[in-house]
Amino acid sequence: MPATTSSRIASVRAFNRFYTRRLGMLGTGLLGTDHPLPQARVLYELGQRPVTAVADLRRTLDLDPGYLSRLLAGLEADGLVARRQSETDARRQDATLTTAGATVFEQLDSRSIEEIRGLLERLSDTGQRRALAAMHALEDAWDDGARPRSFDLRPPRAGDYGWVIQRHGALYAAEHGFDASFEALVARIVAEYLERGDTARERAWIADVAGEPAGCVFCTRRDDGVAALRLLLVEPDARGMGIGARLVQECVQFAERAGYEAMTLWTQSILEDACRIYERAGFTLAEEQPHRSFGRDLVAQTWSRALSPPSRT
Repeated sequence: MPATTSSRIASVRAFNRFYTRRLGMLGTGLLGTDHPLPQARVLYELGQRPVTAVADLRRTLDLDPGYLSRLLAGLEADGLVARRQSETDARRQDATLTTAGATVFEQLDSRSIEEIRGLLERLSDTGQRRALAAMHALEDAWDDGARPRSFDLRPPRAGDYGWVIQRHGALYAAEHGFDASFEALVARIVAEYLERGDTARERAWIADVAGEPAGCVFCTRRDDGVAALRLLLVEPDARGMGIGARLVQECVQFAERAGYEAMTLWTQSILEDACRIYERAGFTLAEEQPHRSFGRDLVAQTWSRALSPPSRT
């Protein structure tokens, strides 16, 4: 086995030991109750709905049918769970919490919330977002990206402008071979935007996924009648979620509310995914120009579209 593989296996095992110890999973009862983790997980799932098909419970928990049957039998013997034949399918069995079971579920649920709250409150806001992002990354990596994901748009916070510059520089270097002059251009655009401070006619947005920046876009003033869409970026692991289209839509809608009559953008022909987003958002290709910039030969494109500013009465 390669040394790198052995080291990574050891790291995962060390994390498993840390995680189970930190969340108190090694004791005979979870969260100070009489119920070990497997029983607690069954009680939690049954507490999510009035009636649960046992077959659905098995799939959700990914448990062997015989093992799940023994867990349910033990909870039945304790008076916490009741099983009965399904009213809609005689071949199926349903499970519900008894009144005593519901009380135990509420106790477990409230203790879990308080324990996790205590763990999170020990971290700064940045630390919390890093921890959550790492958890979601593990879910994505080991569940083939099956976890449904969502995103939120918000104004930039302190430090986000540096992130915009750094991520543009890093991603365009890695994906398109751009040199440091591109990062310098992005830095100038961001600095000039901040120096103008014209929030009435210029705006920026950050897209968050799991509390971490995953995309951005800027709407800036080119002249009194024309706005410019600039610095659209979506992180590679967040692509396919509709973030780029939503950022462009937000930019266009703001430009219309701000009274602009048209919007333009400057991009490169190699950015095919971005160009498709612009086209779907109503932009048309107005001009192409070969040039050498950022350390490579490129074809610059100018895209534009008309806007519908609000009527003034």
